[in-house]
This record gives sequence, C-alpha cells and structure tokens, in this order.
Amino acid sequence: MTAFHLAQMNTARLRAPLEDPSMRDFAEGIALMNDLADRSPGFVWRLPEESGDGIIAAPSDPSRIFTLSVWETPEHLRAYAYQSQHLEYLRRRRDWFHPHGHQAALVLWWVPAGTIPTLRQGISRLGRLQANGPAPDAFTFREMFPAPELTPLRP
Repeated sequence: MTAFHLAQMNTARLRAPLEDPSMRDFAEGIALMNDLADRSPGFVWRLPEESGDGIIAAPSDPSRIFTLSVWETPEHLRAYAYQSQHLEYLRRRRDWFHPHGHQAALVLWWVPAGTIPTLRQGISRLGRLQANGPAPDAFTFREMFPAPELTPLRP
C-alpha cells in the first residue's frame, strides 16, 4: 500500500440535457462505467451524487458536469480510462459534449491515502492547471508528477 493515491476530476459541457434522446447512450452508460470502475483494479472512491451515478452538475450551469474519483496509482486509472470498455465511451465524447478547445478538462493530483477530496478542491486544481500549466499539485497524464515523499518524523 502506498502513502498517496491519485485523485482525478474531469469536466464536460453536455450538448443536451441527459433526458434528451441524443444523450441516451451516454446516460445509459453511466451506470455501466461506474460498475466497471468499481470492479477495476486500483479503484478507491468516487464522489457520490444524490442519484448515486457520480455525475455532478454545476448549480450555475446544469450543462456543466463533473466526475471526481480516487485511484491507487496512475497506472490503474490509465488502464480503466484507456484499456477497458470505457475507451469506447471516451471515443464518442464529441457526440455528447462540447469541445474544450485548449482548456484542460482533466486534472490529477496526489492525496494522502484515506483522504477524500472535494469537488471544490478539484475545481480549484483544474483552475490552477488551466492558469499555470502542469505542476506537482495539478497535472495531467501528459505531464505526470511523482507522489510526494513522506519525510520521517525526527524524535
């Protein structure tokens, strides 16, 4: 077991409300993808929502959604995102979401094992990533930073 886990938050802006017929495949896939994540090696936690699907809508913009989860390692998250059935949904993202342009839609950061990050923390880190680029406290898969090292307490 490691002293740190990887938190991830991503955001997207829906092309239509989840109830719209054009969003049916995405809406139906939410439970499937959550179940896949739950069964994936290295999955630790997902931010719950009242409906239990892990998709959080921004109160100020209901078309803006967020997901937040924690994984044991970047390799576990990468395997889930890019080497499982999730990749099929990722490939269809343009069907369901508006493009982000040059803005980052995903942010990663390290949390002490057992720590539960908040959506507010994720949004703050995404803002830092967008404003300043990758850094140890807000990064992407393209530019990863290692987990912090624990400094032993001195007697």
